[in-house]
Amino acid sequence: MAEYRPTYRSKTLTNSSDAAKIGAQVKTKEAAAELADMVYDILDKQSAENIVRLDLTGKSSIADTMIVASGRSNRHVSALSDYIQRGLKEIGLKKLGIEGDKQNDWVLIDAGDVIVHLFRPEVREFYALEKLWAVSPNSEDFDDA
Repeated sequence: MAEYRPTYRSKTLTNSSDAAKIGAQVKTKEAAAELADMVYDILDKQSAENIVRLDLTGKSSIADTMIVASGRSNRHVSALSDYIQRGLKEIGLKKLGIEGDKQNDWVLIDAGDVIVHLFRPEVREFYALEKLWAVSPNSEDFDDA
């Protein structure tokens, strides 16, 4: 497997101020949005399906953004989770909350102001998180399909 190098806005993140700005502890809304963009880019490049970004601002104090995506199988969900974790660790986010990484039906990655839910399609349909969080008109659906 080729080494993964996270990119954002067509440049490789290193230990530069760009990486530091969205790494370690996310402190501003702008940095949280950039972190969410980076996670989306990773999911998109790794062929995640039905990627949805939900704006939780004013709805929850747990995070500003929730990203929900599907993998085609348990292995694909596991690989998506691994790529996200590697990308986040490379920019300095080392204390991630990870749940469900043993079964890989539903993996939750808590990156502070961004929470990522990765599902197998049938599990995602069963839990219907998008409906639970009542997708509003300000939510952005990044699915190109």
